[in-house]
Amino acid sequence: MTSQTSRANLFTPVLIGGSLILLINFALRASFGVFQIPIGEDFGWPRAEFSLAIAIQNLAWGIGQPIFGALAERWGDRWSIIIGAMLYSLGLVLTAFATTPASMQLLEVMVGFGIAGTGFGVILAIVGRASSDKNRSLALGIATAAGSAGQVFGAPLAEILLSYYTWPTVFIIFGGIILLCLAFLPMLGDGKPASRAQLEESMGSVLKRAFRDPSYLMIFVGFFSCGYQLAFITAHFPAMIAEMCGPIAPSSPLASLGITTTSALGAIAISLIGLANIGGSIFAGWLGNRYTKKYLLAIIYTLRTLASAAFILMPITPTSVIVFSLVMGALWLATVPLTSGLVAYMYGLRYMGTLYGFVFLSHQLGSFLGVWLGGKMYDIYGNYTLVWWVGVGVGAFSALIHLPIREEPAQIAVPARA
Repeated sequence: MTSQTSRANLFTPVLIGGSLILLINFALRASFGVFQIPIGEDFGWPRAEFSLAIAIQNLAWGIGQPIFGALAERWGDRWSIIIGAMLYSLGLVLTAFATTPASMQLLEVMVGFGIAGTGFGVILAIVGRASSDKNRSLALGIATAAGSAGQVFGAPLAEILLSYYTWPTVFIIFGGIILLCLAFLPMLGDGKPASRAQLEESMGSVLKRAFRDPSYLMIFVGFFSCGYQLAFITAHFPAMIAEMCGPIAPSSPLASLGITTTSALGAIAISLIGLANIGGSIFAGWLGNRYTKKYLLAIIYTLRTLASAAFILMPITPTSVIVFSLVMGALWLATVPLTSGLVAYMYGLRYMGTLYGFVFLSHQLGSFLGVWLGGKMYDIYGNYTLVWWVGVGVGAFSALIHLPIREEPAQIAVPARA
């Protein structure tokens, strides 16, 4: 097969359409940390209130992921995406009119389910089924990188819009933007079918087999720290930088680029994380085609742990923020193509969306804890130092728990024929 043919088989309409949906989804989702201070100042809420709303959003996203994965596998991928986009849009618009912490927190359930319907669990399963065995890990990496591409401009876009409009107006604008996902539905096909043995195995049977497998449970537990770290940084890093970072010198290169406040630097940091992760996710997907995925995951979590520990031990300056954002960004979603690819390799493609959805639930349980604990500990201690060290600890734990995983295809239980 020539390299040109190989690229044509990789960049299918399914991969392109799925990537564009993830790009829009994550552009909006990655911007929520930018609203932390404006909403708190508007209502006079303590930091924990909006943090809890984002935490609930992440939890709902996790709960919704296996549900939407099963919905897609039962009724079709398009229905899952349509319902998800509508819930996402409606949740954002209604949030714009929320005036109490409880109402905003309740509405974030709707947003979280919307993210699930248009997010990784559904889209990566579509991409995985449409990819060849040779290209699958790389295709998953490219789709994951598309989510990061959205993160590049999502937070800065929110920051720019907030300079012209109130935060409720920006939420309404975002509610319209997410509906653009529906324009890419014609590009999504049914993808590559599963094997005959996989088609004959029921969803209940494969779920029971997976949850009895220690390796699947270790993947489930290991993904927890990924969610904790990513959601905490997305929700709190802009505010953390605005309040704890040293000032930007007027003569610095940042100032010459128009970045003169630590608030603007916080939005740029999220963008830089997304930018670095475009390459990191694609590279991780490429490596996943060639090396053992569990060892790659252990290396990524180890590097995250070291980077996070080094950042908090040093003075927080504009330079350290930029360096950390680029390093963490290269590792940011690099776990996603490897984890989803590991699930597909071990359990096949038929119920990949549901199986990865349950693993992703663990990720979102970590997300809930990271976001909520960040706000709670900030209100108690006035800084993010302790909750940051918790993230360092869970990252080290995940690096270790991936090592005993048995990375081999699980035996498929097919009912005996009469």
